[in-house]
Amino acid sequence: MSQAPARTAPPWTPYDALLALPENQVGEVIDGQLHTQPRLSGPHGLAARGLSIEIGAPFDKGRGGPGGWWILIEPEVHFIRDTAVAVPDLAGWRRERMPQIPRDHRFEVTPDWVCEILSSSTAKKDRAIKLPLYARHGVAHAWLIDPEAQTLEAFALREDDWLLLGAFKDDDPIQIPPFVAISFSLAELWA
Repeated sequence: MSQAPARTAPPWTPYDALLALPENQVGEVIDGQLHTQPRLSGPHGLAARGLSIEIGAPFDKGRGGPGGWWILIEPEVHFIRDTAVAVPDLAGWRRERMPQIPRDHRFEVTPDWVCEILSSSTAKKDRAIKLPLYARHGVAHAWLIDPEAQTLEAFALREDDWLLLGAFKDDDPIQIPPFVAISFSLAELWA
């Protein structure tokens, strides 16, 4: 009497592990490896909220600015579905490139702009792993904000490499691509 072949479980992928994370953690799959970090700290959250207000109102909502963008906090960006997945602190898409928000949690259109808010536990990954990932997939603009140092670095993608457009500190006025239609004080992110 022959036995039925043994059933094997489907392979466990890094994305499966990401989906199984507890709610207090954010996960990303970069270069086939799962990276995790805790949710936002207080200063990190204030900076994200402040930036969302400063650029979201004029660019996402069109209040006092040109509109035409989607500005989102912590979207799950799938550069390659379930394989290359990043969760930038903020990301923006020009609406002509992404006319509607996806109905599920996967954003499969490359953002036009991303912002990472640095902390002692994420700065190395944000600079050495995520910025190169964003460049490989054609994100046109990236900002790095450090709430503790009260700085903002703005980059533009030029020939597959990042060009530093400016480094700002404390309460410097910010009017930098891709959001040159407005100006705001960097201090708004620390208040």
